Amino acid sequence: MSANQISASQAGQVSLGPELTVNRLGFGAMRLTGEGIWGPPKDRSRALAVLRRAIDLGVNFIDTADSYGPYVNEELIAEALYPYPAGLVVATKGGWNRPGPNQWTHNATPPHLRSAVEGSLKRLRLDRIDIYQLHVPDPVVSFNASVETLAELRAEGKIRCVALSNVTQEHIERARKIVPIVSVQNRYSFADREWDYVVDYCERNGIAFIPWAPLGSGRVAGDVLREVADAHQVQPMQVALAWLLWRSPIALPIPGTSSVQHLEQNVAAAALKLSDEECERLYGVPELIGAR
Repeated sequence: MSANQISASQAGQVSLGPELTVNRLGFGAMRLTGEGIWGPPKDRSRALAVLRRAIDLGVNFIDTADSYGPYVNEELIAEALYPYPAGLVVATKGGWNRPGPNQWTHNATPPHLRSAVEGSLKRLRLDRIDIYQLHVPDPVVSFNASVETLAELRAEGKIRCVALSNVTQEHIERARKIVPIVSVQNRYSFADREWDYVVDYCERNGIAFIPWAPLGSGRVAGDVLREVADAHQVQPMQVALAWLLWRSPIALPIPGTSSVQHLEQNVAAAALKLSDEECERLYGVPELIGAR
């Protein structure tokens, strides 16, 4: 398949609540920062080119967070894509502080989340954020208080839809009693299925599931994966993405990269159709079940 034929639309679509529908292969922008998810990218023009090429390839869901950089990631997205094309959904998150490279400290207090939303609105040049995710529950802050703050911001028109990240099923159930939840983003891949039960819960309840680290953070390996990739004459990472698309109709993978070449390779997985037999073989690889 030539680069001109690649499109994220070939993965089908998924709903994010009753108002938003996106192609079922998105882009995770986190890697478009400096080392340690800190500071600007080494090559700003290359980062901007990746974002623009993603749009060319039919990607209409981009995931970011105020903590990526911090702030740098959101600023890059606005620089590359504003004014945003019709139908593009930019999802961001709040709930961390960043004291330094590779350092993350919790802060999901109501004042911090309010300030975080205001900052994201400014950096993304938006009047309303389509999808705002609580990045992670704060162990020293009431989870309900964090979610209630996002519900208030939704009622004020600053957030269109509320979402969650790095949560258990119990968190999702508690949050849904406060405000509709349109998506859940947890670590999940062919090689890391700790959150299988959350995927199933989301599917039963019509909630989009956004697997972060969808390529397994380098853990994707094994003879079966290579055999399937060789049979289709594709890369193993493309099989891993195709497996996620097969895993559930509510799965919305967001592979990230700082390379246009790798971006095109990832998006090409949208058209890769694996057989049920192949996917069941991959799903049942014993050494990967429950892998971390």
